[in-house]
Amino acid sequence: MEELIINAAKRDVFGKKNRFLRRQGITPTHLIGHSIESQALQCDTTELVKIVAHAGETRVISLKIEGDKQPKNVFVREIQRDALGKRLLHVDFYQVRKGQKMQVAVPIVLFGESPAMKGKGRMLAHGITELSIECLPENVPPQIEVDVSVLEELEQSIFVKDIVLDPEVTVHADPEQMIVKVTEVQLKVEEEVVEAEEEGVEGEAEAEEGARAEGEPEKSAGGAAPESRE
Repeated sequence: MEELIINAAKRDVFGKKNRFLRRQGITPTHLIGHSIESQALQCDTTELVKIVAHAGETRVISLKIEGDKQPKNVFVREIQRDALGKRLLHVDFYQVRKGQKMQVAVPIVLFGESPAMKGKGRMLAHGITELSIECLPENVPPQIEVDVSVLEELEQSIFVKDIVLDPEVTVHADPEQMIVKVTEVQLKVEEEVVEAEEEGVEGEAEAEEGARAEGEPEKSAGGAAPESRE
């Protein structure tokens, strides 16, 4: 797998003045981590956009800070964007030490074709979309792939306990949590429920009308009940 490298320089501009950096194509960043002193940094925006797109929050990045002899192993911890979600405003890097385990949420990606999906009116119902794991930084997978081709029957599911990972990776999730399931589309059932409710309302209206017809005397055009003739 290709090594991801990003260059950074120490930053002495803060707060509202950061907007001047952004206009120059520079994005303010921050380096944080357990038992280390945080550092205000800045990166070239074009380089940073590419790195963030490739790394996400699960790949190790080699952060080279100007003036430091050794690069630091970091992950993207937090990304701030503008209101439209397009322009980077700020990025936090989290430094990890060699031999130090870390906990991270890795996205779940489905692949393959399920034989059970060949039936009419069926769909894949999704459960959790990411899995919380703990391991050494170098063992963090960029994503967890789940093959749905094993789903051969309707209502068959894949659970967390069915995922096979590296022995060095610890999963922090309920083994019985569902990842994906083959189920039937419920549109027909919902339509039947609506029809039944409508029929019930109509039935009640007809019953009330029948009761009024049997228990109330017929009214004349003037609104008063006709006099009885013996």
